[in-house]
Amino acid sequence: MKIAIAADHRGYAMKERVVALLNEQEHEVIDMGTNSSKSCDYPDMGYQAAKAVADDVAERGITLCGSGIGMSIATNKVNGVRAAICHDELAAQMSRRHNNANMLCLATDVLGEEMMRRVVMTWLETEFEDGGRHERRIMKVACIERGEDPAGCIGPTKK
Repeated sequence: MKIAIAADHRGYAMKERVVALLNEQEHEVIDMGTNSSKSCDYPDMGYQAAKAVADDVAERGITLCGSGIGMSIATNKVNGVRAAICHDELAAQMSRRHNNANMLCLATDVLGEEMMRRVVMTWLETEFEDGGRHERRIMKVACIERGEDPAGCIGPTKK
């Protein structure tokens, strides 16, 4: 799988460990930075990773920052991105199974290395439950991205 990854300065060290994990699993990694622990602005790198996912350059994306919140807010502003902050394996599994999250946001101030590894692996291995209520809800989120009321909108175009 091709995975875009990005971090701010607080996520940099753990990003390097996640990149190593992804390489061990033989994923293709597109590293959007940052490449040091020097202070930087998370939206810059988060946008690059989210854009790669939205443009189908990468199948999924992973971002890391201190709380996970900043990266989640920034990446979810890109149409087509469904970013989820996951602090444990259940959240990682449900973000994929029910929400088809295509970006994982990790909080490096909250998660230790072993839990982060388990969250990443669970998120990568869990498939979306196609069809039914979950797919309908994903389509409604796409309606919101287009500025449409989801209650009156089903599918990729308004009906």
